[in-house]
Amino acid sequence: MSDRITVEELSELMKKAAGVTVAPEELKQRCDSGFDALGIDSLGLLGIVGELENRYGTPMPPDAEKSKSPRQFLELTNSALLAGA
Repeated sequence: MSDRITVEELSELMKKAAGVTVAPEELKQRCDSGFDALGIDSLGLLGIVGELENRYGTPMPPDAEKSKSPRQFLELTNSALLAGA
């Protein structure tokens, strides 16, 4: 496990925690699209945050579940992981 969340890992978490399948290649291309455009609602994003907290054993930033896009989410969560490392 790395100290950064990758687009591939986020894609996997979207499928596992929110039930939405988006291929990593598509997610890279649509990284600035809103989560809503990808089919992820606030509850799905909360599930992704919970999975990450369990996986890394550290709380994610409170604003992570309010992220509008995958890019914003990755920036917030990776900053938190790097700060905690």
